[in-house]
Amino acid sequence: MSQFWKPGTEKPRLLDDEEGGVLFFGASPSTSSGYGYSSMERQKQRLPVYKYRTPILYLVETHATTIIVGETGSGKTTQIPQYLKEAGWADGGRVIACTQPRRLAVQAVSSRVAEEMGVKLGEEVGYTIRFEDLTKNGVTMIKFLTDGVLLREMMDDPLLTKYSVIMVDEAHERSISTDILLGLLKKIQRRRPELRLIISSATIEAKSMSSFFQTSKRRREMEGKNLGPRMDPVILSVEGRGFNVQIHYVEEPVSNYIQSAVSTVLLVHDQEPMGDILVFLTGQDDIDAAVQLLTEEVQNRGKSSSGLTILPLYSGLPRAEQELVFAPTPRGKRKVVISTNIAETSLTLEGIVYVVDSGFSKQRFYNPISDIENLVVAPISKASARQRAGRAGRVRPGKCYRLYTEEYFVNEMSAEGIPEIQRSNLVSCVIQLKALGIDNILGFDWPASPSPEAMVRALEVLYSLGVLDDDAKLTSPAGFQVAEIPLDPMIAKMILSSSQLGCSEEIITIAAILSIQSIWVSSRGAQKELDEVKLRFAASEGDHVTFLNVYKGFLQSGKSSQWCYKNFVNYHAMKKVLEIREQLRRTAQRIGIVLKSCEGDMLVVRKAITAGFFANACHLEAYSHNGKYKTIRGSQEVYIHPSSVLFRVNPKWVIYHSLVSTDKQYMRNVISIDPSWLTEAAPHFYQHQRPPSMLH
Repeated sequence: MSQFWKPGTEKPRLLDDEEGGVLFFGASPSTSSGYGYSSMERQKQRLPVYKYRTPILYLVETHATTIIVGETGSGKTTQIPQYLKEAGWADGGRVIACTQPRRLAVQAVSSRVAEEMGVKLGEEVGYTIRFEDLTKNGVTMIKFLTDGVLLREMMDDPLLTKYSVIMVDEAHERSISTDILLGLLKKIQRRRPELRLIISSATIEAKSMSSFFQTSKRRREMEGKNLGPRMDPVILSVEGRGFNVQIHYVEEPVSNYIQSAVSTVLLVHDQEPMGDILVFLTGQDDIDAAVQLLTEEVQNRGKSSSGLTILPLYSGLPRAEQELVFAPTPRGKRKVVISTNIAETSLTLEGIVYVVDSGFSKQRFYNPISDIENLVVAPISKASARQRAGRAGRVRPGKCYRLYTEEYFVNEMSAEGIPEIQRSNLVSCVIQLKALGIDNILGFDWPASPSPEAMVRALEVLYSLGVLDDDAKLTSPAGFQVAEIPLDPMIAKMILSSSQLGCSEEIITIAAILSIQSIWVSSRGAQKELDEVKLRFAASEGDHVTFLNVYKGFLQSGKSSQWCYKNFVNYHAMKKVLEIREQLRRTAQRIGIVLKSCEGDMLVVRKAITAGFFANACHLEAYSHNGKYKTIRGSQEVYIHPSSVLFRVNPKWVIYHSLVSTDKQYMRNVISIDPSWLTEAAPHFYQHQRPPSMLH
């Protein structure tokens, strides 16, 4: 839609905008639905990124890689894909992709863009996340997806030929998938010089991104001869429209950040003018606890706090609850959003004026020597703290309350976070690269190099799972089948083994439940009742079999939400389990797994689990009164988590699904096994022999 009157066309109508200036609109905008369109259009033009529309399109036209540095909230995520489409990058059946590190952001952003474009989500604008594809072949022009999903697409189309532009958004979050993706896109560019990349990031990582995408001088000279885009990357900075944010620190370190966050919210509510509050905590458990505490406080205080609407925000949240977070706050009410670090960069919440920052987030830390990966609550970096504070200055000057001392911020907080690839278990990452035909993994061009120890450990585990052969190539068919299943390779291996053991229907159910945070309703204040309910389903074999009992009960109830409510089971989680299970069954059939039920023979189910998770075996210490276990590899001290049905039962030999670390290392989702199954499942793993060629 042209902003200027071209001579020779019909004389434009004039519309005053609220700033008192005059805007020219074309004679009759064909898409106009009267005022609605122009007001949406006006909102879009107020975004900081709007004034950069022409330079962005020019740079994308002339350079293979454009790096855009812009504050969260500048509008880059929602607007740039639309500018590209308007400029013709989606013509002729091509697709514009925009990746996000998180599923929730993919859903939120794609529905916003569909609304702005006045189209139905799933048609011209669509999204794909793991286990959910809302796109239409030949129709979708702008596609939002997670980094991980785009990596999977490369298995079928290594050069991503249907995409004309790929925008990697929030690249500063440095998730494992983002880093692998950047490494692979750099390779693809050599083969497809016409592919355009846009790397968008909120912090000053632009310099290192730029040098990562820099090509050699000789190649640039060669390229000078053909008339394609210039291969050297270019950086464009888009300013946000931030207002000033006052920062307040605590005088003394706080002992309980959840409690402290709740009191800060109440203080702001009592003393500060209207405006929404955003609280940063670490994960679903923290958030549920804070929501509960705050709700109780508000009820106790009666009238004075009646204007508070308290909403949680984390990635496992059902769609309907996510939408509440984005809905405008009613007049006279104040919204309190209690969020993980997902609201730090991936999502923009309008109306936030006050931020309460606990100073912590949940981060993965993997120790390749002990082979233990923990999800640990750890201090954030200064870069994150600044991002969080910036959320308060979107609509007007705001305030940020940091629940740590200024001295701590200045002297002890690290400047930048550590890229996830340098603190994670690399098993999934290695198998993905192998499946994409990248054999020399140590020589792969990474934006940040993973530790060689973690690499070797990942190769070792994949070798012992029978996924890699003596030459570290994918085995056929097992290795390729495992790579096809969009789950952790240990779970994929468990599904493969269930095919031979004749219990694939049960194992697929277990796999679906393990991909969800929890099927139980949060137990705050009702721990006793929840424990009693769990006993109804508890199986002496352990948690995985207990899950099968819950699933069976859910089906027998006719998938009733009432039944879930009565049994402390999370109804939304169970519906998700059904969806994931259906997807996994389809994948399993496609790769030749025989779907069969073992009709209640739990011995084969436990054997199948062992076939995937033998590396997580532990045995009870002799004469241990406090339930102390030792892992077989690395003899680490671990305990059964209180939420497990085997807590206090303490079978002699167990396998765990994951470890969490608080005051001790706790095993989550535990099952009892017979030790003879271990040598049966992985003789070479338990005889400590590795083939010499694994360490090339």
